[in-house]
Amino acid sequence: MIAVKTCGKLYWAGEYAILEPGQLALIKAIPIYMKAEIAFSENYRIYSDLFDFAVDLKPNSAYSLIQETIALMGDFLAVRGQTLRPFFLEIRGKMEREGKKFGLGSSGSVVVLVIKALLALYDITVDPELLFKLASAVLLKRGDNGSMGDLACIISEDLILYQSFDRQTVATWLEEESLATVLERDWDFSISQVQPGLECDFLVGWTKEVAVSSQMVQQIKQNIDQNFLSSSKATVSALVEALEHGDAEKIIEQLKTASQLLEGLSPDIYTPSLRQLKEASQDLQAVAKSSGAGGGDCGIALSFNEQSTETLKNRWADLGIELLYQERIGHDDKS
Repeated sequence: MIAVKTCGKLYWAGEYAILEPGQLALIKAIPIYMKAEIAFSENYRIYSDLFDFAVDLKPNSAYSLIQETIALMGDFLAVRGQTLRPFFLEIRGKMEREGKKFGLGSSGSVVVLVIKALLALYDITVDPELLFKLASAVLLKRGDNGSMGDLACIISEDLILYQSFDRQTVATWLEEESLATVLERDWDFSISQVQPGLECDFLVGWTKEVAVSSQMVQQIKQNIDQNFLSSSKATVSALVEALEHGDAEKIIEQLKTASQLLEGLSPDIYTPSLRQLKEASQDLQAVAKSSGAGGGDCGIALSFNEQSTETLKNRWADLGIELLYQERIGHDDKS
């Protein structure tokens, strides 16, 4: 049995703008994992703990994402002169509690997980860029409306700056050209690691409200204008610079700006719980905001001293916001 795993992700800044080509987003990997075990077997058998049944490769709506990932990997193996053979695949780790998802990018995580499992099964090593293209191709073929930033972050397992590509162009290539040709093309994206130049606490607060990202995106996308895009790009660039230079005041300022840009885009992004999560950082040496599509799920915070961290955690607890994850960032030994 071969075991692989993939992490979750949360956006720090650049949400919604990143849906347009050439835009920037800052995204952080969250070490809450989905795991898979895979081995060759007599017959195809795929099981996920999200469902109480297993399937083979016959189309099944519950397993469509996993099955379509396998189909694309079958094409990828064929390009390499290899054949997909029957295997047993088991996936565990729901990224949810009591049926409520955390909003950590579980669909992106499962696609990367299945690809990693099949690559490991066939003992194929690929670079992160090709892994990103394979995972993106699965979602683009499905008509997914996301930016693919979640995939970039989940593959990197780090704090990354992602610059988006033109998804419509690549989707058209996938329709008209062979997979091998599309994978060899320059998609014009970039993924780079960001190293904070100061220590701070990174906290994730979960509102326990479920947001349906794809519906939120559909609804809010029409509000995106050139002014929002240029402001967002400038804010993300300034935030990355402030992080790398270790300028706490500037980091707080830029994250507040990123938050205001989202509020200006649509009042639906900040639910009452997310607003409370954000406002809990007032008068502290800390800053909090919604993360991702908004409308529920998680918010994030950065805190620059111990007292602020403790106060913020207490305030969140009083509001019924669950501390899902905490990490000391900006130095090597991650806690």
